[in-house]
This record gives sequence, structure tokens and C-alpha cells, in this order.
Amino acid sequence: MAEIGAGITWMRDVVYGTGSNRELRMHVLMPKNLTGKPLPAVIWIHGGGWEAGNKEDGLYRSALLCDKGYICASIEYRFSQEAIFPAQIEDCKCAVRFLRAKAKEYGINPDRIGVWGASAGGHLVALLGTSGGIKELEGNGGSQQASSSVQAVCDWCGPTDFLNWKEIPEANKPAIEAVITKLFGAAAEQKRELAVLANPITHIKKNAPPFLIIHGDLDDLVPLNHSIMLDEALKKAGGRSELMVMKGCGHGFNEAEIFPKIFGFFDRNLK
Repeated sequence: MAEIGAGITWMRDVVYGTGSNRELRMHVLMPKNLTGKPLPAVIWIHGGGWEAGNKEDGLYRSALLCDKGYICASIEYRFSQEAIFPAQIEDCKCAVRFLRAKAKEYGINPDRIGVWGASAGGHLVALLGTSGGIKELEGNGGSQQASSSVQAVCDWCGPTDFLNWKEIPEANKPAIEAVITKLFGAAAEQKRELAVLANPITHIKKNAPPFLIIHGDLDDLVPLNHSIMLDEALKKAGGRSELMVMKGCGHGFNEAEIFPKIFGFFDRNLK
């Protein structure tokens, strides 16, 4: 279990919505010494191949950011064994809507909500960033009166093209194909329309929020090219994007190296 500092209030297992007839929960961290001025909020979305992981995974990261003047959340979402895509992004959008709807109660600036996540979570935060207003992905899990738009996205090695995995080693392809088949309910080639809908690049518009994309150049699970394509597509559409390639790193990196860059990114775009 993560250590939460004495200066942080930890609201455990807050119900933020429903999915598949059950409650969905998040942890919320907020600075104890609130000034009365609304603070930006940032949501962590964990990885795990859309089939594993938990919201506890984001606690230590959220605590670090909370100490810098943010209200932070780490969320659960439905896994692919419970519901196929788009259930996962529907839950993430519901979480954004919930925090925006609770802005006054929690002391959040509703115009300053960011997201960050790794791997499958990286995919989901990237999709949050590009798919604002896409009705097919909104779901009806709760807080329907609020917007699910976000104002800053930090994507760690998230997949962006479910029909393109050519650059990973042959030995890893069966496992990747199994995870994607579980996510869509069939192979991506058989569910092309759903695979395209899940691709963050599909929905990019000129008004996309700023992105910070981080990816290892030796990643053998999600090709670096996925992040290169996303970065290029965002820039081509007139958006702001920075791609940080971690030399000698695989599907993950030394987080101490990247935290200063991430915190600076959120400060510039949310404060």
C-alpha cells in the first residue's frame, strides 16, 4: 500500500458511477491545506492490458502530484473479461464527468482536469484527450450533465493503432493478439470498426488538449511507432504534442527521471 503523507486527505473507494450493474470506485487525494482557490485535478488510469491492475497502482504517483497542489484521483474501470470495449473508455469518461460535477464540493477547477496513465492506461488517457464529444464512447454511467473533456494528457507507451503491431518481436505477438481479442470480443481484423473507434488517432481534432507522450525505444510490447504516429497526427492537426523517447528503455522506465518533466507539463497546462 502506498504511503500517503500527513498533508494529504485520502478519500477511499469513492463511488463515481456504475457499469455492468455494479458500482465503480476511485481513490481521491487532496491537499489538507486548501487555500479556498479551486485546484486543478489529475486522474491516473492504470495499465494491465485492459484485463488486470488496480487503482492502488496510482496512489504513490498521485500523492507526489497532490503534494504539488493538485487534487488527484486513481480509478478502477471494467476489465475486458467483464465487458468488451468501449466499456473501459466509458468508465474513464464517467470518472472525468464525476470530478467535474463534484468540482465545487471537492475544490476542483472544472476547466483544469488532466489525465495520465501507462500502457493500457496510456491508451485510455490518449483516447480521452482526442474523443471529447464522441457520443459512441460516452456511456451512461453517471454525471451525464457534465463534460468528459480533459485539458492535458500524459500518455506513457499507450497503444494507438490496434491494426498495426508489425514492429514487435514475433514471440510476443500471440500474447498481444490474445489481449486485443479479449478487449474487442474477437480479433481486431474481425472487429475493424471497433478497432478504429478505439484508436485515439481516429478522433483527433484541432482543439485537442496538449499531450506529453513518453515511450521507450526498446519497447517490445507496444511499438514506439504507435507514439510517433500519435505525436505526428496531433501536430498535423494543429495540436500541441511532445514525444519523449526514453533511450534504452522497454515497456516502462525509471519514473524518477520523468516525474520532473511530467509535473512541469501539468503545471504549464493546468495551473
